[in-house]
Amino acid sequence: MAASAGGIEALSRVVAGLPPRFGAAVLVVLHVAPAGTSVLPEILTRAGGLPAHHAEDGERLRAGVIYVAPPDHHLLVGAGTAIVIAGPLESQHRPAADPLFRSVAAGYGANGAGVVLSGALDDGTAGLGAIKRAGGLTIVQDPDEALFPGMPRSAIDHVQPACIASLADIPDVLRKFVEAPVVTFGGAPLSAAGLLQRPIAEGPSGG
Repeated sequence: MAASAGGIEALSRVVAGLPPRFGAAVLVVLHVAPAGTSVLPEILTRAGGLPAHHAEDGERLRAGVIYVAPPDHHLLVGAGTAIVIAGPLESQHRPAADPLFRSVAAGYGANGAGVVLSGALDDGTAGLGAIKRAGGLTIVQDPDEALFPGMPRSAIDHVQPACIASLADIPDVLRKFVEAPVVTFGGAPLSAAGLLQRPIAEGPSGG
């Protein structure tokens, strides 16, 4: 899941609706200042029934746990583990949504999902497009209810996601997706460095 301005409220509401035994790992990118301490894991833990913490490089991903990108680091996934890396800024941010979504597309294919929530500009659009091409589920918050509709509108305009939903409905969409039969994906794994190189063809550039 990815968000920027207005994202704390949006993320909290989605997390609050997820079941306590949610059957997948949840990875979260929120645009935060590079310096200082982020309390987003504590906020998300209090919001719902799933524990949240800042992801650590190399840790194994577990179902029912929320992994939050640390400040000034991108969060990727690879071979069932978290990859936390300081790479170049994307869409003027680090962490950014596009690297995470590209890694989900590369590693999980049709078993992966991407969610774009409230935020300005277009981060997440290119990565969500990668998830769609890989056969995964693409969800965008209804921009009419988003505090900042820029990110949702960009994703809708360029990706045509499978689902445009309210914050109240997104948790149920995710639950049904996770409970669906697993699809085997044979995509070749990509290196973290490769995933941080944003292909121009994947979507609009911008900040």
